[in-house]
Amino acid sequence: MDNPLPDVVLPGSRAVIVFDGVCVLCNGWVRFLLRHDHARRYRFAAMQSDAGRALLARHGLDPRDPASFLLIEGERAWTDSDAIRRVLAGLGGPWRFAHALAVVPRVVRDPLYRALARHRYRLFGRHADCLLPSAEARDRFLE
Repeated sequence: MDNPLPDVVLPGSRAVIVFDGVCVLCNGWVRFLLRHDHARRYRFAAMQSDAGRALLARHGLDPRDPASFLLIEGERAWTDSDAIRRVLAGLGGPWRFAHALAVVPRVVRDPLYRALARHRYRLFGRHADCLLPSAEARDRFLE
């Protein structure tokens, strides 16, 4: 398979978040991160895009059944509640305290996350198409 991701996820580059581009909740999360990521640490790829599907597959997630949130930092990747915790802590400032969520065992955190992910369309809705980023944020999206 051709690599549609030349050099976008290399050590020293910005972290990449793969998100559900048609999920209302997920798009709200991305808008929140765009507002609060003053260091511009994160880039984004919708899981419906070629880049998003390739990243999911590269990290052992099924692009046809995207129930996970994926964070990629250099050579490492995190999913589910660990990814959310790391992203929030990576914003710095008071968000660093998100690391404290690690005191809740993953065996408790991840099933809660997966239940929310499984029912996200029913609970929050779905867009017909992936939303387009604003002109100011376009450089933060892989596609």
